[in-house]
Amino acid sequence: MADTHSRSRFAFVALCLAALAVYPLAAGSYGLDLVTKIMVYAIFALSLELLVGATGLVCFGHAAFFGIGAYAAVLLAPGYEPVSLGWLLPASVGAAALYALFMGALSLRTQGVYFIMVTLAFAQMAYYVVHDTPLGGGTDGIYLDAKPVLAAGGNTLIDLDQPLAIYFFTLACLAAVFIFLAVLLRSRFGRALAGIKANEQRMRATGFSTYPYKLAAFVISGAIAGLAGFLFGVKDGYVNPELLSWHLSGAVLIMIILGGLGHLRGALIGAFAFALLQEFFKSEAIFGDFAKHWHLGLGLAIIASVALLPNGLVGLPALWRQRLLGKPVTGRGAPSAGDTP
Repeated sequence: MADTHSRSRFAFVALCLAALAVYPLAAGSYGLDLVTKIMVYAIFALSLELLVGATGLVCFGHAAFFGIGAYAAVLLAPGYEPVSLGWLLPASVGAAALYALFMGALSLRTQGVYFIMVTLAFAQMAYYVVHDTPLGGGTDGIYLDAKPVLAAGGNTLIDLDQPLAIYFFTLACLAAVFIFLAVLLRSRFGRALAGIKANEQRMRATGFSTYPYKLAAFVISGAIAGLAGFLFGVKDGYVNPELLSWHLSGAVLIMIILGGLGHLRGALIGAFAFALLQEFFKSEAIFGDFAKHWHLGLGLAIIASVALLPNGLVGLPALWRQRLLGKPVTGRGAPSAGDTP
């Protein structure tokens, strides 16, 4: 039965990725840009899922890594000549990972609400560095004059200045991140993270030094968030301090809760649901003047979702089976590491 559920989960994810691959055939320029942005948010949500859903570490400063990845992409690529994607991408991801190492090495010595507040404080430090100094261009932000390319033998293989190129490159990154995390969480390392989430004291009693595992998860999560930030900065060609704000940290936390904690596919579903709900409540064609107050509609929708779907949107099929067939849902409340996809 477990194998059947596992195959169905992977089939669902594969179907979603296939649908995204053929979406450009029917999409206009606005739809292409919107779905590219949502896929970037999905990568961002997957990075936080590794911390919150798999390890039980509620980080409220995750936007720092996202913003650092975006700013590194712009600051390391000055001038009007396109730079190589081959070194700019690793450099941007590495900058986010380095800050995650610094933040995690100190913040992981705390627990509970103190960990939440310390990560928020570190994120605000990074925010004010780019907000109040010439380094980040202040509130005006910085423009990316020339987007990176990947070339070989004098031929351009990938030009991220093209909407289709950035779309499919983002899709490839999303698929790679999902597969990487699915494999990671099924490994011995992932089982250790699941044990830490369930009972860290018991893990220590059995001889595990939990700190290195948590720090490794924190750095990996920060690096993936940096990748999402890099893609966001390159897509828009512009960065500003709001990419490091606590509002974005809260938004990505809502995404994974909305989708369903403990499931990688929940992070994907939550990112798409959150972004599409935003677009829905912002629509003046549907809500008229009330669209100016879209935050109110979005907030009410999220409250209703949390109240009616305690396991998130990923638990909706099981809830329907329970209501329609009268079969109780068992073992769905606290998924194990093997249930993460």
